[in-house]
Amino acid sequence: MKKTLGNILMGIVYFVLYLPLIVMVFFSFNSGRGTTVFKGFSLKWYAELFSNSDIMVPLRNTLLLAALAAVIATVIGTAAAVYIYYVKSKAWKNTLNTVTNIPMMNPDIVTGVSLMLLFVFVGRLIGAKNSLNFFTLLIAHITFNIPYVILNVLPKLNQTDPHLAEAAQDLGSTPTEAFFKVVLPSIMSGVTSGFMMAFTLSLDDFVISYYTTGATFQTLPLYVFNMVKKPVRPHIYALYSLIFLLVLAVLLFTNISGMKDNKKKKNKSK
Repeated sequence: MKKTLGNILMGIVYFVLYLPLIVMVFFSFNSGRGTTVFKGFSLKWYAELFSNSDIMVPLRNTLLLAALAAVIATVIGTAAAVYIYYVKSKAWKNTLNTVTNIPMMNPDIVTGVSLMLLFVFVGRLIGAKNSLNFFTLLIAHITFNIPYVILNVLPKLNQTDPHLAEAAQDLGSTPTEAFFKVVLPSIMSGVTSGFMMAFTLSLDDFVISYYTTGATFQTLPLYVFNMVKKPVRPHIYALYSLIFLLVLAVLLFTNISGMKDNKKKKNKSK
């Protein structure tokens, strides 16, 4: 009885979470403009999406920004996680973990405003005409993505055998070779999940981007925000339907790959 009730409650929760997404994908194929009456199946909004240069430029900017921020944050976050893992002092390790968690708990508006003030202050010190630009936006995205990468990589490091790197060095590897040939492959699933989380967070960020971007660089969330005062055209539904389906496909691929790896590890251990 308890199990059945729990399944029903979970079903309701997932229904509430995914119903808006299902409605959005459904009406992206609507031949009409409204979201109340389905007038017929059509792909015209997808055709209009790819022919609309006004929206393709923010989309390209968003993908470029998300890819760069995710790659750089993954490299820095992985290095930081390795450092935290090998720290011997418990007090220093707890301090680093606390400092890492603060940006994730901090409201986005506080992070955005504080970064904006920092960039403007530094820009005036160096005499820059435009204190906010693409590079300040990139730095801001890297900053709030690093803690999430650490959060994904550090548990994988804790699950690995701490003597693997030492064994590799005993067999003739240098510390660098031991890391890249032994430690990194064992934590690659955490690195990949950290990259995916960083890419997704950067892809849909609005608040921090709003305060740290310049006038010449516009991301997709900012473009959609500027359309709020106007009726949202249905090709926006088509755009976000494609993004949702793409993220869903990547997550399914990642989860299936992780399940296969776990099965291989269990079979090897047996």
